[in-house]
Amino acid sequence: MKELIDILKRDRKLLPEEFAALINGMSEEDALYLKEQAFQVKEQFFGNKVFTRGLIEFTNYCKNDCYYCGIRKSNVNAVRYRLTLEDILSCCEEGYGLGFRTFVLQGGEDLRYSDEDIEQICRSIKNKYPDCAITLSIGEKSYESYKRYKEAGADRYLLRHETADEEHYRLLHPESLSLKERKQCLWNLKELGYQVGTGFMVGSPFQTAECIAKDLAFIKELEPAMVGIGPFLPHHDTPFKEYPKGSYELTLRMIAILRLMIPNGLLPATTALGTIHPMGREAGISWGANVVMPNLSPVRVRKKYELYDNKICTGDEAAECRSCLQRRMLTVGHEIVTARGDFIPYTFEAEGKENLCTM
Repeated sequence: MKELIDILKRDRKLLPEEFAALINGMSEEDALYLKEQAFQVKEQFFGNKVFTRGLIEFTNYCKNDCYYCGIRKSNVNAVRYRLTLEDILSCCEEGYGLGFRTFVLQGGEDLRYSDEDIEQICRSIKNKYPDCAITLSIGEKSYESYKRYKEAGADRYLLRHETADEEHYRLLHPESLSLKERKQCLWNLKELGYQVGTGFMVGSPFQTAECIAKDLAFIKELEPAMVGIGPFLPHHDTPFKEYPKGSYELTLRMIAILRLMIPNGLLPATTALGTIHPMGREAGISWGANVVMPNLSPVRVRKKYELYDNKICTGDEAAECRSCLQRRMLTVGHEIVTARGDFIPYTFEAEGKENLCTM
């Protein structure tokens, strides 16, 4: 396995069958070696710096019915909400004062927000905070809609593909959704010049090592700026409520593999990772992640944005979330920095010549 890890570190890619072999055959000793290699690469590119993004979960309405998601449209027990433009700007104002220079606007695919509404939100934030980046995470839209958001000031877009295996995709989603369309959206976003993020759940129902190998192959093909992964966590009001959680250990190994694949990539230590294990986010940083995403949403709505059960930090004020994460990062020898944290492309020839931690 160490040979495959060395090849991955050198070439940034493996064949799908090699990825599957790496996932299936890794010993504890191999995993430790993988962690060490990934940490070295992260230190080379980012030092001990961790970027922070202010997460604003502005709506939990969704037109989709994904079988794993707590805000799926069929969940009649979900307590729905929408934030107004004034609510969102208030979150940004508090976040800016706390040092956030990226705001992530995340929500279900809520048809109440028109393209004009999203444009107004983006322009309002950019007008008030021109030195900040805006990330949207609002699902599948048309090419023209993505173009309009970009022209209104959106810099980045996060759209997790969830699985790159067609058969597996069908087992996780209703017939109204298609993997082909999801992938096309990602390619459209890249063409429009977004810093694009994708990702997948580790340990989702019916997932195999071969499924994950396809995920990694697709990520290599897409070459995204960001990859967000976390363990599958069930929600009590979904068809997958009885399925086991994803593997904490495998999630950490996937972060390390992604760091070797995308040495300059933006990889978050996700809330899901912190939910499955009390030290999950710290571990994620130690295995190669370099982003954390404290919640800026009003406390009154945080528990309502419940994608999975037992989500952490639903009762904390924004300042508490930020200071808590700062302390947590210090325990693993890292510090949160006030910076936009943009993705910086590189060539093999330039590798190692520039530390990217001041982005």
